Amino acid sequence: MTNDGGGAQQWPALDLVGTIRHDGDGGVLDDLAEPAAAAAWLAEHAEGFTGTAELPPLDAELHAEVLALRRAARALFARAVSPGPASRADAHRLMPADRALERLNAAAALDPVVPQLDWAADDSPARIRARSTTADPRARLLAALARAVVDFLAGPDRTRLRACQAPRCVRYFVKAHGRQEWCKTSCGNRARVARHYDRQRTAATPAAEG
Repeated sequence: MTNDGGGAQQWPALDLVGTIRHDGDGGVLDDLAEPAAAAAWLAEHAEGFTGTAELPPLDAELHAEVLALRRAARALFARAVSPGPASRADAHRLMPADRALERLNAAAALDPVVPQLDWAADDSPARIRARSTTADPRARLLAALARAVVDFLAGPDRTRLRACQAPRCVRYFVKAHGRQEWCKTSCGNRARVARHYDRQRTAATPAAEG
């Protein structure tokens, strides 16, 4: 995920939530709406979540679980940006936060993991990706998605999370610097153009009425 003015930083949870996005023309697209599209997206992003591209078949039941988990994540992202505005994509129909927490934690618990230590010669010890302890690929996938959301919301970047308020945009983003208002440059350009037209319309109104 690239943030405007801040280089590249990976937040798998933000990638998951960002599968609901604007279409550039006032509508909203869902990259996971169809099972085939969801399977393709998961295959492309699996390494960021599970560390492996090996995924279970995405049948109707697993597809529904993934969508429900994303819905819970978006509800908790909306809570994280409060009292600021949530994403316009679903601000009017968010899952209650207590239900979202319950679903997220239940999914994260599907796959108990054990921490792994990496300690190369002449280097400092470091914690690396936790190792899965389940043989169930479905549980492993859902737990990995949930844990990515847990890691993000419990981490230091949560305080910089915002919902982009540019016209037509419905994305969440992490602020790269204190003055950043939009998720990317194109959104900033669109917002400035909209503000310009609003000022022109406001300035022209008294003359038109006179």
